[in-house]
Amino acid sequence: MVLDMKFLPLILRNALRNRRRTILTILSISMSLFLISTLRTVLEALESPPLTADSATRVLTRHQTSLANTMPIAYRDRIRQMPGVKEVSAYQWVGGIYKDPANFFAQFAVDADRIFDIYTDINPLAPEQKEAFMKERTAALAGVSLAKRYGWNIGDRITLQGTFFPRDIELVICGFVKDGGSENLLLLRYDYLNELWGNFNGASTFAIKARSTEEIPAVIDTVDSTFMSSTAPTKSETEKAFVLGFMSMWGNVRTLVVSVSTVLTFTIILVAANTMAMSIRERTGEIAILRTLGFSPAHVLAMLISESTLIALAGGLLGALGARYLFAEMDLNAMTMGFLQVLDVTWGTILLAAGVSLVVAFASTFVPAWTASRLAIADAMRRRGE
Repeated sequence: MVLDMKFLPLILRNALRNRRRTILTILSISMSLFLISTLRTVLEALESPPLTADSATRVLTRHQTSLANTMPIAYRDRIRQMPGVKEVSAYQWVGGIYKDPANFFAQFAVDADRIFDIYTDINPLAPEQKEAFMKERTAALAGVSLAKRYGWNIGDRITLQGTFFPRDIELVICGFVKDGGSENLLLLRYDYLNELWGNFNGASTFAIKARSTEEIPAVIDTVDSTFMSSTAPTKSETEKAFVLGFMSMWGNVRTLVVSVSTVLTFTIILVAANTMAMSIRERTGEIAILRTLGFSPAHVLAMLISESTLIALAGGLLGALGARYLFAEMDLNAMTMGFLQVLDVTWGTILLAAGVSLVVAFASTFVPAWTASRLAIADAMRRRGE
């Protein structure tokens, strides 16, 4: 039954009659919906990584078995000669330690003279910095956020302790890069790293620039079929597929998020049900008076559910909108070292939070409200204060 708007002041007064209880209930719901909104947004960020328009023409090739296996560096020149390939660069994970193992950040050895033809969305701050990177074997380019984090300036010498190979890597910061998700990574030269590692002549990944998006399927098929029978067969995929495959190594994140969200929702229902049952029990006598004044059981039931809905919606929207505007002000790219560049709590997520709030309101209130609204007036008066 739809209530007339004239009952709204009564609903508001009853919802706020015990302000401490109402505020605590709103806060408990808001914290739970904040977590649910955050988990959903993180899941969306992991399943739909923020890729640039330029990434649509890139292919990443790795060993068919795993990223831990390397491929011969000779593959690089063979791939470069294949139809549809515009450019290719080695893309080797370094894994060095800067001062302390806790100082973790992405480090890649690349072909200095080719990498910016492939990653045109990564930009050095000045042309001379790019030229210095191509000229000096020990040169390194640092992301602007990474440089700010460690206080690096142009000309600073840094040392990365070797992990894969027991050789320290001495580098000179020659410039800084930004855009394309490069703010928290360090680029060094592959030829210098290869020399330090005793000419191991391998690469964990090859970054390929296709001439067009239409030629990507043919490039992938050509690369993988060429090396299918070799000692190091390859697996090539688009940059988006590569990133999603890397994320899948974390396990079934979707199932984890859904499970945690379900537990949170069930917990909210229990908390809200206890609160609403306590509130309705305290007001049994008032409900009897309302019935005496002519309020039907349907009116009483609708009013009680409306009060609960008002409280639950306030908490749900507070949590979801709080998450949206809080994350918008945070530099997550720097805080997560590039793992999460941005968390955009969408309006769809906010509507979902509102829907969960409505479910919580109805599920927590319907049974005690139904029972109270159906009590005989004499029985309700006798149970007053119980």
